[in-house]
Amino acid sequence: MTRTLTVLDGGTGRELHRVGAPFRQPEWSALALIEAPDAVRQVHAAYLAAGADVITSNSYALTPFHIGSERFAADGGRLADLAGRMGRAAIGEGPGRLAGSLPPVLGSYRPDLFDPQVARPLLQTLVDGLSPHVDLWLAETLSSLAEARLVREALGSNSKPLWVSFTLRDDGDAAAAELRSGEPAADAARTALEIGAETLLFNCSQPEVMLGAVTAAREVIGTAPLKIGVYANAFPPQRPDAQANDGLDPIREDLDPPHYVAFAKAWNAAGAEVIGGCCGIGPAHIRALADAFEA
Repeated sequence: MTRTLTVLDGGTGRELHRVGAPFRQPEWSALALIEAPDAVRQVHAAYLAAGADVITSNSYALTPFHIGSERFAADGGRLADLAGRMGRAAIGEGPGRLAGSLPPVLGSYRPDLFDPQVARPLLQTLVDGLSPHVDLWLAETLSSLAEARLVREALGSNSKPLWVSFTLRDDGDAAAAELRSGEPAADAARTALEIGAETLLFNCSQPEVMLGAVTAAREVIGTAPLKIGVYANAFPPQRPDAQANDGLDPIREDLDPPHYVAFAKAWNAAGAEVIGGCCGIGPAHIRALADAFEA
């Protein structure tokens, strides 16, 4: 059987919580990496078994916001290295690929908090720790174009493929397809082309707002060699002043695997070739997604 798209994994933090790994705020998914790293490997393995072609390192919460400035300064590089090793251990000799997660290091959903001078050394710590282990870079849940440009700068001459993923506004017109900064999704596509990204994705927003972004990006990309991807979350709409993982958000009960696959088919028809899930989307969703796209 030949799969017609690349399948990503789903949310790591909620799955760690579901299986009983150490989990609390503010450390969130980083706590399992610190106290029970084998649980991280097991969650990665569950997504690979469900059919994911690409898993993402558990490095999203390795920021001062989650683990504290002192711990990040002392252990950020070591923990990033450990996150990479756990992902690589889960893949083993298998065919899966490991994406190195590079988060918005000064706060998710908050483009107003971005300061390139402060963010640059934090990003560099994650890049240095993850680099020996990952197959590609995934700069994810970016709220502004400036955050994507800084990632490209931080990677420097690193030759591994770069995927950039932006989070969209949940509170406006779904067809408008705006980043949380208010910048249009079409400009995200232009920026992805400008910085030489291999794949442009949209993530950590409701499924309902993704189709407009895929359509807008597809119009900009044309025949350029830039793939489009989506991995939505299962949260209710987020307020403009929300900060991701400031608390434990509820999960939508209506977004079961069949409903998520229905959204995925629409994204694929519009041009998305890489699809997975974000917060609240688990292995059952990824299994349904993988099965649905076997040709």
